Amino acid sequence: MRKQLINWLFEKSMMLYCRFKNKQAWNITTEELLQMSHHTFGHHLGTFLNQNGFELIPKVERHDAYHVLTGMGTTVEEEIALQYICFANGKRTPYLFGVLLLGTLILPDYASLYIKAYRFGKNARTFHHFDYKQVLPVPFHQFQDMIFSEAMRKQFITYKSTQISAI
Repeated sequence: MRKQLINWLFEKSMMLYCRFKNKQAWNITTEELLQMSHHTFGHHLGTFLNQNGFELIPKVERHDAYHVLTGMGTTVEEEIALQYICFANGKRTPYLFGVLLLGTLILPDYASLYIKAYRFGKNARTFHHFDYKQVLPVPFHQFQDMIFSEAMRKQFITYKSTQISAI
């Protein structure tokens, strides 16, 4: 029930957020991303979207790019953890603060995941400032290695998997 509430809040707040966002939409489809070279960030983004049955949300496309870069999934608890990663990495938006506050209050069961996500974002090189549309043709692993060490990624993914399945 709590996760359904958060999903509903995500949907409603995202519609409002997109309406007032002053950014240019990428106007790129999942199909176009999948046609990019297999080693690129863009192709990995397209694969993520395709596997989840998503299309890029106009004006907030970078959110899905964060999922791909960090390896975070799309469950409610992972969406909240992704915001902790971004916050620790220096991103500051009203939407992010709202997700952190409400997500933590409504789903405190995942506090240890949120703390680990925060540390993961804090230890990473800054990534929230990139123009991700320009990053699409960049080799995925090369870009990811610029931000996170392989050991960091493996340790966090392993921890995340055990935490989510334990609750």
